[in-house]
Amino acid sequence: MAHQQLTIEEREEIQRGLWGKESLRSIAKRLGRSHTSISREIKKNLSPVRERYTPRLANERTLEKRTSRGRILRLKNKKIRAYVVSHLKGGWSPEQIAGTIHVIGESISHEAIYQYVYAQMHRKGYGYVKPGCEDLRPYLARRHKRRVKMGGRKGQRVLRPDGKSIEARPLVVTKRTRIGDWEGDSIESKNHAPGLNALVDRRSGLLLLSKLRDKTSAATRTVVAQRLKGLSAHTLTLDNGPENRMWSELEEATGASVYFAHPYCSGERGTNENTNGLVRRYFPKGTDFSLVTDEEIAAVEYALNTRPRKRHGYRTPLEVWSGALTD
Repeated sequence: MAHQQLTIEEREEIQRGLWGKESLRSIAKRLGRSHTSISREIKKNLSPVRERYTPRLANERTLEKRTSRGRILRLKNKKIRAYVVSHLKGGWSPEQIAGTIHVIGESISHEAIYQYVYAQMHRKGYGYVKPGCEDLRPYLARRHKRRVKMGGRKGQRVLRPDGKSIEARPLVVTKRTRIGDWEGDSIESKNHAPGLNALVDRRSGLLLLSKLRDKTSAATRTVVAQRLKGLSAHTLTLDNGPENRMWSELEEATGASVYFAHPYCSGERGTNENTNGLVRRYFPKGTDFSLVTDEEIAAVEYALNTRPRKRHGYRTPLEVWSGALTD
């Protein structure tokens, strides 16, 4: 007769028998099982902390082993694992790692990297780190303890500046065929204090990151004008925040035409939103930017401008920007 694994009902019956101080032979006879099978089941699934047999955890462990039966380690060898782990800790995403690992003569998918990260944890992230493993989740962009679907953002009231709508923006901006079409946004500091201004070129992804002295529109205008001075600037797409009310003065100072995205449509400034998420990996929400030096901000700006991007064939924003200037 082929061996059959214990069911959850049988495991619960074992627990009831243990509570009633029954012998293992008595429990095995009632279940029609060998007493050695019952003994092995209990020893294998005895909690090391509470020294108690828990049928639910025993069943989950069995199911997890069944799904991974016969599979090899997701990252095939030490060379690949070393490359993946070192670059995760260096701030690279799984896609960037997968797209550049060919430089060491190997290949791996970004999905395999995600699966490897979460395979280091018991119970798919609900449990503790497995023996001999490392918790790599903090090095992922979103730092999720478990892989979950993303939810929508809550809306908030906005004051629409009396400026040009994104609907009037030239179609060439949407195509991302030229440098000089910028998106701008603010990154808040702790307790809604003044933070950073982020400018991103849509074509190359080049980031200009600057500290704001306050949350006024004048401060934003000054910083943007300084950073775009001498650079190609055809258009600038902003959100509807009060820091952008001096848009006409900004047009005069930069020579760029300013356009405003629709309220609650962050996807219309997707390059900016994505880049802000990368910045938050270095400066998480709750960061007090009054304690962050200009040198630290410049270091993050350089790190992001020298990160390979999938949409550029894993060239960096700085390489794309420089190439476009020499074309």
